[in-house]
Amino acid sequence: MGIKVYKPTTPGRRKTSVDTFSDITKKRPERKLTKIKKRQGGRNAQGRITVRHRGGGAKQFYRLIDYKRNKFDMPATVKAIEYDPNRNARIALVEYQDGEKRYIILPVDLKVGAQVISSENRTEIQPGNRMPLEHLPLGSIIYNIEITPGKGAQLVRTAGSNAKLMAVEGKYATIRMPSGEVRLISKKSHATIGQVSNPDAMHIRIGKAGRKRHMGIRPTVRGKAMNPVDHPHGGGEGSNPIGLKAPKTPWGKKALGVLTRKKKKYSDKFIVRNRKKKRRK
Repeated sequence: MGIKVYKPTTPGRRKTSVDTFSDITKKRPERKLTKIKKRQGGRNAQGRITVRHRGGGAKQFYRLIDYKRNKFDMPATVKAIEYDPNRNARIALVEYQDGEKRYIILPVDLKVGAQVISSENRTEIQPGNRMPLEHLPLGSIIYNIEITPGKGAQLVRTAGSNAKLMAVEGKYATIRMPSGEVRLISKKSHATIGQVSNPDAMHIRIGKAGRKRHMGIRPTVRGKAMNPVDHPHGGGEGSNPIGLKAPKTPWGKKALGVLTRKKKKYSDKFIVRNRKKKRRK
């Protein structure tokens, strides 16, 4: 992937950078591997807005990603590298020996024509191959990690992310997550070798409001710009501070920096060290 920066011919162009899509080899997706993506506009089943500032945006089709990779010990050939509007990472179209095609999350350094394989036993250590954590060498860089064996990848799926296998002992493997958290995961869980593609996605600058509208994000108004009846931060003449000890949501609850994790969550026992480098007792 490359990033293109335009000359500042307009105020919007001055702060804008875009993806060159130089690594894409196929423009149109596989029709059988897509489905219509219905938009909700931030509303729940009762029609009430539960997520603010959503609506509009360009039409998208959802690509059906194979997170389980459950065709074991059958090599698959990478046929194309495609853009997915639903994620920052690239996706790869792979074709198995029996003719079935599937989409997978593309790792860095995997090219068209390469072969990947998923196995329940030890297999070759190369980007894109998938196997249980217990068969991976210590220090391996991995992504698409299962929490529950057989359920499919749930962890480390965003562009440029990767985790590291630290140890395998007893029933569990110790993994260092991208956030710095060190946690235990069943050694029977599968993971894919490598780093998720498109690590430069984090450097793209949106630049103007119109691009956010294309993404389905509507404008957000500051609370301090509102009236007191509309927001706890509102009121006053001109530009004023919020006038509170801590920021609040429009509904009066504390916001920004407040810990939202339950104090006695069931999975606490699997966290060896949290993101703030504190060991769990």
